Amino acid sequence: MSDRLMPVTADSTLEYVEGNAIGEAFEWESIAVVNATAAREEPEDVHLQVEFDNLSEEYLPKHMIDLELTPTQARALAADLEKHADRVEDAEK
Repeated sequence: MSDRLMPVTADSTLEYVEGNAIGEAFEWESIAVVNATAAREEPEDVHLQVEFDNLSEEYLPKHMIDLELTPTQARALAADLEKHADRVEDAEK
């Protein structure tokens, strides 16, 4: 496992996904971690975090993306993911 900025534990949402980092002059394929979380005590928002492994420092320094979502935004994202997951599953039949 790479040296990470975000902790990866048994509670991490997805500890292995394939992804692409795409920029104006580059495209880099790598594996990544995706995590949805909220503060344990008095949560005020949902955080969706993404961190790629082994990105080329030439293009993109080590970093993670942390999106702060309201509960309404988190539910909208979850519903959209469900909708698209259903479409992919239906296409595979």
